[in-house]
Amino acid sequence: MKKLVIGLLAHVDAGKTTLSESMLYLSGKIGKLGRVDNKDAYLDTYELERARGITIFSKQAIFEIGETQITLLDTPGHVDFSAEMERTLQVLDYAILVISGADGVQGHTKTLWRLLELYQIPVFLFVNKMDQNSTDKDSLIKAMKSQLDDGCIEFGQVITEGFFDQLAMCDEIMLEAYLDTGHIETEQIKKAVSERKVFPCFFGSALKLEGVEPFMQGIVKYTTLPSYPAEFGAKIFKIARDEQGTRLTYMKLTGGRLKVKDVLTNGIWKEKVNQIRIYSGQKFEVVNEIEAGSVCAVTGLSQTRPGEGLGIKEASATPILEPVLSYQIILPAGCDPRAMLPKLRLIEEEQPELHIVWDEQLQEIKVQIMGEVQIEILQSLIQSYFGVEVAFDAGRIVYKETITNVVEGVGHFEPLRHYAEVHLLLEPGEPGSGLQFGVACSEDLLGKNWQRLVLTHLEEKAHKGVLTGSAITDMKITLVSGRAHNKHTEGGDFREATYRAVRQGLKEAESILLEPYYAFQLELPEKMVGRAMADIEKMHGTCVLSQTDGEMAVLVGSAPVVTMRNYQKEVVAYTKGLSRLFCSLKGYEPCHNPEEVIERIGYDSEKDLENPTGSVFCAQGTGFLVAWHEVKDYMHVESYLQKEVDLSGETVRNQAPYTKDRFISLDEIDQIINNTFYANQGKKSAWKRRKTARESYYESTFSASREKESKEEYLLVDGYNIIHDWPELKELADENMDSARMKLLDSLSNYQGIRKCQVIVVFDAYRVQGHIEEVIDYHNIHMVFTREAQTADQYIERFAHDNQKKYHITVATSDGLQQLIIRGAGCALLSARELKMEIDEANERVSQEIQRRREHHYLIDALPQEAKQQMKELMKKGNDK
Repeated sequence: MKKLVIGLLAHVDAGKTTLSESMLYLSGKIGKLGRVDNKDAYLDTYELERARGITIFSKQAIFEIGETQITLLDTPGHVDFSAEMERTLQVLDYAILVISGADGVQGHTKTLWRLLELYQIPVFLFVNKMDQNSTDKDSLIKAMKSQLDDGCIEFGQVITEGFFDQLAMCDEIMLEAYLDTGHIETEQIKKAVSERKVFPCFFGSALKLEGVEPFMQGIVKYTTLPSYPAEFGAKIFKIARDEQGTRLTYMKLTGGRLKVKDVLTNGIWKEKVNQIRIYSGQKFEVVNEIEAGSVCAVTGLSQTRPGEGLGIKEASATPILEPVLSYQIILPAGCDPRAMLPKLRLIEEEQPELHIVWDEQLQEIKVQIMGEVQIEILQSLIQSYFGVEVAFDAGRIVYKETITNVVEGVGHFEPLRHYAEVHLLLEPGEPGSGLQFGVACSEDLLGKNWQRLVLTHLEEKAHKGVLTGSAITDMKITLVSGRAHNKHTEGGDFREATYRAVRQGLKEAESILLEPYYAFQLELPEKMVGRAMADIEKMHGTCVLSQTDGEMAVLVGSAPVVTMRNYQKEVVAYTKGLSRLFCSLKGYEPCHNPEEVIERIGYDSEKDLENPTGSVFCAQGTGFLVAWHEVKDYMHVESYLQKEVDLSGETVRNQAPYTKDRFISLDEIDQIINNTFYANQGKKSAWKRRKTARESYYESTFSASREKESKEEYLLVDGYNIIHDWPELKELADENMDSARMKLLDSLSNYQGIRKCQVIVVFDAYRVQGHIEEVIDYHNIHMVFTREAQTADQYIERFAHDNQKKYHITVATSDGLQQLIIRGAGCALLSARELKMEIDEANERVSQEIQRRREHHYLIDALPQEAKQQMKELMKKGNDK
């Protein structure tokens, strides 16, 4: 049987629940039509939903139309419960978007449309309440095409030439078919619907069962059955509890099968499935096994979270619609907040959009929510679950912070016997992009396991901004460098260093305060437009006159949530009930009164002991604190961002990330060694009595005037480091690494013929399981592939350590950390760029010599035979001497 999972979405009061009742009734699933007004709707199973007449929790019903089984997921329509709706989107095959014919396309309808586009879900539209006198089908179609998508086409009409004309404009394949045959096949239309090129629209009245049956037949006719892999996968979209308090994990199988007693894991926890339930309304059927494409609730899982992926299915991103209001939960006298907190966490499991926040300093519990309707819901749930009557304060806006420039944040954590340093690049992101994390750090600097740990610490915490202590957003944070210690680094060290790196970067950055904005649509009598526009201007909002018909006008625009929170009551009062205000969350924008808000909140980032901005360093066995503005004077790893001097001589910070061509200069390495290895020994550095690395290298290997040393010369080349540093090799490596490797070997082979030193090119093979160290002769040079678990760095460091007294060793690499180690071992260094220069110069000298000799021979050949004989005799005499 064909199985489809379809979600019902709508703006509040569009008639979504009524449509679901009609579909269930016409399919034969229920024998009597329920009504929201009568509080007997099939899917409004919670008392609070029936009392308020709104959908609060997503629920499912299963019914059949012919050979198609449809799992219908009904989602909340009120903007306060948008997060519940958004989680359900993650498991849908198709969506039904219900629009009120009387209200048209509303602000929240557009928000839903954008979310459906983001999740790439094909959509069917049902325009409801067409039995009302004020509806106009032509204007509604026009509005949907202009405000949603031009692919919105009426499908309820009799198929005509005009219908095919509209379809042909949506897709080139359908256009070609129509031009060739004058007809478009159903399969082509189904494909266009599944690819979101066409959005079938149907009109009717769910209350009167008008147009609902053709709509249901249209869904069956124009949908495509998804294909699923054989390997197990599942997406969790909801956590709930039944009447007995049993924890239920709702999921959709996206691959394979699931049986009772199967063990599930997300890589961290591992638990067994005790029961599989197929819910429809309040009732459920217990089954022993389900297949891909099914939606079920399972018991036995205690650690699951909405949005998690199991098996081959990946976890989902954080919902885009976030809470914008924060309230303190006022507990009754004698109720310990610490005892209440874990109970509230149980409710947060079911509704993650209710962000429960514990304020350690004030010993208060706060909750972040989407809107004030959720306050009543939360009060009811707490009373129902725990028998506790709670109240809430007046609430405040949830602000956020972001940055406007690029900075490098450095965090260092080094109390005695601990060590970690982290460098993070903080970059401004697009508005609404949230936080994005990435890695651009060489494994030669910081091992892969440490890199993953830093990413985990970045993602696990809500990092506070430095203006008001609000959460940061709309930026990309990239791990660019760091360092661990072989003996002293522990996992917790990187947590401390990571947190401090974020805070240190924020202190350096130019931060701005963000506040939530509503997008609104206000319908009111035309004669009151002036008053409304003046109000919106006072609220620091913007608006435009969208339409007017001589009596009623429509204003659309946006304004801060804080100024518009109570405007609904005010506008209803002065228009005497003749207005309608629709608001949806637009997103976060720069705060209209940042100075006032910052002063009112009074946050001091320097005194926030739980979120320190400075770092901990160690000297002579004792740890000491370093303030954020001095951390970079003490840091151990070089700065990722370079400093450049502009034409005016001012030092400026380069805003662009550096490329692989950036390396620690050899002079800098000497200075680091002088300042570190010998700084605490109370004597003059031995390095100061020797040549610098560059002087040592050039004088010992490339100066023609110097006598050849008795020691044999070795050039060790870090193969992959050079390949990724030379532009021509990197470009070649992106297409074929073997070709890049051979080109490097050929260059070095030619170079060896000129220099006559021993050349060893080392390549990493440490990821190859069971690989043994392999040495291969390539023409006149040696090629080494390291053994399993040994990097090229480690091979070179070992060779340098073991042989630096026996041979004159030079290492070619641009790895900063490796340069320090090699230089400390007393070997000479070449950066990748300098090696390239040396090879080019050597080749150039050879070319010039060849050219000179050719010209010399050409000159001799041009002489008469007698003169040529005299020249040969003179040259012979010179050689004899």
